[in-house]
Amino acid sequence: GPDGPPNAVGVPGIRQGRRLAAALAELTDAQWASQSRCSEWTARDVIAHLEPTNSFWSFSISAGVRGTPSTFLTTFDPVASPAQMVAGGADRSAAEVFDGFLATNDAFISTIESLDEAGWSALAEAPPGHISVSALVHHALWDCWIHERDVLVPLGIEPALEADEIDACLRYVAALAPSFALTRGEARTGSLAVVATDPDVSFALRVGTSVSVTPVDGSEDVRLTGDAVELLEALSFRAPFAPDVPVEHRWLLDGLAATFDQA
Repeated sequence: GPDGPPNAVGVPGIRQGRRLAAALAELTDAQWASQSRCSEWTARDVIAHLEPTNSFWSFSISAGVRGTPSTFLTTFDPVASPAQMVAGGADRSAAEVFDGFLATNDAFISTIESLDEAGWSALAEAPPGHISVSALVHHALWDCWIHERDVLVPLGIEPALEADEIDACLRYVAALAPSFALTRGEARTGSLAVVATDPDVSFALRVGTSVSVTPVDGSEDVRLTGDAVELLEALSFRAPFAPDVPVEHRWLLDGLAATFDQA
């Protein structure tokens, strides 16, 4: 999983959630109804998706800390399930969606703030399976960071770029693709280096029976370089991505595409 102390992701995770809430408080009705970067969703729809997502994170962490991790996502379809959740609240106004998001966002932040050392290391349920609460908060930060941009960038609002958030999200999303490949039983070995700038983020992923994050040593099969935010957006399917990767190593990057059914 991600390196560094397990609780380190709490600071960027909480900051990003609070920043998004503050930005949403300023939106007009027209902005709430505007098209997001997600082809099927308005800004309101994206936030309507984040509301039950936040609730799930709090529920999953609480179950994990109790030592009884949930198994809710065994029936979760990453394409259909979010669409169904949003469709189920289609009659709610933007104000109602915002209030619901605020409540679940505050509850999730409180859950993060309540964790002790054992809690950060407990196993809890997330899309990649049962992972540490620390890794779950990394997943939540990445998901919400991308959705913050999905809503605000088309409105001409550039969210603050914080080095620790970008670092945590880039490490997480890069590890997610090979993790999903392993989850699907496609056991292979390989390694991927990411050397990004602005901010400087450098790490390697080594994939065997699990995915480990290590320093770059030059022996990696694939090396991705470039602007950190651009790489993060590309790995999250928000920007075109055509790295020169030999076909035998494409699986290191294609796990997410296979999971989210992207072309």
